[in-house]
Amino acid sequence: MFKKFNFSTLKNDLPAGLVVWLVALPLCLGIGQGSIPVPEMIDGSLQTIKDLKFMTPFSGIIAGIIGGIIVTIFSGSKFGVSGPAAGLMSIVLIAVPEIGFRGFLLAVVLSGVIQFLLGLFRLGIVGYFIPTSVIHGMLASIGITLILKQIPHALGVDNEPEGELAFQQVDGENTFSEILLSLDNLAIGAFIIFLISMIILLVWELPIVKKNDKLKLFPVSLLVVVIGAVLNQLFGSVGGDFSDMTFLGSSHLVNLPDALSNGDYQNLIVTPDFSMEAFANKDIYIYAITIAIVASIETLLCLEATDKLDPDKNISPTNKELKAQGIGNFLSGLIGGLPVTMVIVRSSANINAYAKTKMSAFYHGVFLLGSVFIFPTLLELIPLSSLAAILVLIGFKLVKIKNIIKLFKTDWENGLVIVITIIAVLSTDLLSGVGIGFIIAMFFLLRKNYELAFISHTDEEKNKTVISFAQIVSFLNKGALMTTLQNIPDGGSVKISAKKCHTMSKEIQEVIKDFRDINSKKKNISLDLIGFEKFFTEEN
Repeated sequence: MFKKFNFSTLKNDLPAGLVVWLVALPLCLGIGQGSIPVPEMIDGSLQTIKDLKFMTPFSGIIAGIIGGIIVTIFSGSKFGVSGPAAGLMSIVLIAVPEIGFRGFLLAVVLSGVIQFLLGLFRLGIVGYFIPTSVIHGMLASIGITLILKQIPHALGVDNEPEGELAFQQVDGENTFSEILLSLDNLAIGAFIIFLISMIILLVWELPIVKKNDKLKLFPVSLLVVVIGAVLNQLFGSVGGDFSDMTFLGSSHLVNLPDALSNGDYQNLIVTPDFSMEAFANKDIYIYAITIAIVASIETLLCLEATDKLDPDKNISPTNKELKAQGIGNFLSGLIGGLPVTMVIVRSSANINAYAKTKMSAFYHGVFLLGSVFIFPTLLELIPLSSLAAILVLIGFKLVKIKNIIKLFKTDWENGLVIVITIIAVLSTDLLSGVGIGFIIAMFFLLRKNYELAFISHTDEEKNKTVISFAQIVSFLNKGALMTTLQNIPDGGSVKISAKKCHTMSKEIQEVIKDFRDINSKKKNISLDLIGFEKFFTEEN
């Protein structure tokens, strides 16, 4: 990367890197904060509950730094920007209470190894075989989970993990009971900041803003966290009952490691659990595979979208990107960071900021690294309710309700796959839900293949039938073809064309031969086979 560094692009790449940093900083903090589960899972071990103390929003910053600096060095994408992704938050929220944060870091390390091997063995095209409807369903379910998990923060219930179990369930592990408990402990100041933050974010979604070249480049997420911090300081300066009622204390604000403020940097790094007990835990490997699959799919989808946005229409190497992401996840998990993927929000911001080379993504990583060490106390003034507003909007964008409704009107089968995948993920877990969605999608695909493998038309007046095969006819179409041939009336004529067909299973060939040699003669049917010489030899 550095061999290709050209000072002539510095005037474009440095400002672009600054814009991406302004977008990435609040997102990294928000995703880091949103990935911290509340220890309400009573069936978790005591060690697992204690393990939560290692989790802070700094994990999101680490992932952003690794994605910006390390992944960029090894990536083949010109404008792609990597970092923590909202799409992986639901995995974190499920995995950490079950295997602990340090166990989860081991899963992230192993997922990096898996991703690197996927790239090494040139399996980067695998992601393209996942049905789009399943991916949409997965992202929508993640969006719903993200929204539900942020509602308590929007209402001001932000208890520290080591504190009392404020979210202890009254009806088992249930997100809705968390929300009900949050309503009983409403923090008015947090709710006000959340509402104002949401209004600002929604205004930025209006066409009048999106069409303005200058405003659309302005990082609205940064504006939201700054206004949130200023509002909270104003609440505190008013004094009296209003101040007591609205001012948010430290438990409602971003909490970074103390080591950033006091200079005790050696305690910043949280290492994975490399014990034999951890390596013997099958759940860690399940989560490692899950992270690798989901992160790879998200990265490949983002890579394709970024290439489409690229004004030069560069085609980025998928296998090289998987290896880069694998290195990034290996290192991120090794030092206490969240999983890394390429992310479309930051990548599109990079392109829109007129970046010229991938140095802009590198600069954004350097800016992230510098910001947490230079002014960590300023970052700790950010209310969690401001970050909740940012994540809620991201959640709604992931759900894409309008697209689902539109799809139902034009292609109800894919729409149904999306809904089933959403329900399955929310009812089970991410990997199982995606698996169920994939099975349903394959069912519809096979059924469509069954129906469209050949077209049959009968002229009843002339007693003539024409059957045309599609490009691929498999054993799945055997039953339908046999039924069609059996229904041809005695003494009629049939023309079967395989001109367009390039793949025909042995089972189909046998059905045609049997009809040619036996059934057509018994029923005195005139048969004309066209284009079958490529499948039938002279001997048969």
